[in-house]
Amino acid sequence: MKLTFISSFILFMLISSISIAQLKIGYIDSDTIMDNLPDVEDARQKMDALIQEWQNELKKMEGDLKAKQDDYEKRKLILIEQTSSEMLAEISKLEKDIKDYRDKKFGANGELFVKQDELMKPIQNKVFTVIQQIAQEEDLDFVFDRSGDIIFLYAKEQYDLTAKVLERLKLE
Repeated sequence: MKLTFISSFILFMLISSISIAQLKIGYIDSDTIMDNLPDVEDARQKMDALIQEWQNELKKMEGDLKAKQDDYEKRKLILIEQTSSEMLAEISKLEKDIKDYRDKKFGANGELFVKQDELMKPIQNKVFTVIQQIAQEEDLDFVFDRSGDIIFLYAKEQYDLTAKVLERLKLE
């Protein structure tokens, strides 16, 4: 009985180690890939120009607000109550407009994220397709991205697919 248990255990370990030995894993560095693609650089430049334009508009709006606030502070002692109320209402409206503009452009669902998704999604899909093609050609079981949360303590360079992905993307 004891011999059968030991034999079964050894057989199980052998079968397990054989199936593990056949596992093929590859990895890429998506940061390196993205940094080396001209399409990504073009998208980043478009995003930077758009962000700069929106920031300039915000600065202009904030400058107008500051001018109105300064004007109010200088004149508040000599203003009649109605004029003072009107100026405060105008200042409040400007503050609200600035907040709304900032949210519309840079907020969680703002134009920045929509535009970024619009520009980057086709590039990401192209990279993903090439990764899938290489993984299928090399009969890999898994491909990991080492530039994210996955930490490699050790990885053989022979499984790094970054250069192959870049090479194939440049050919397309």
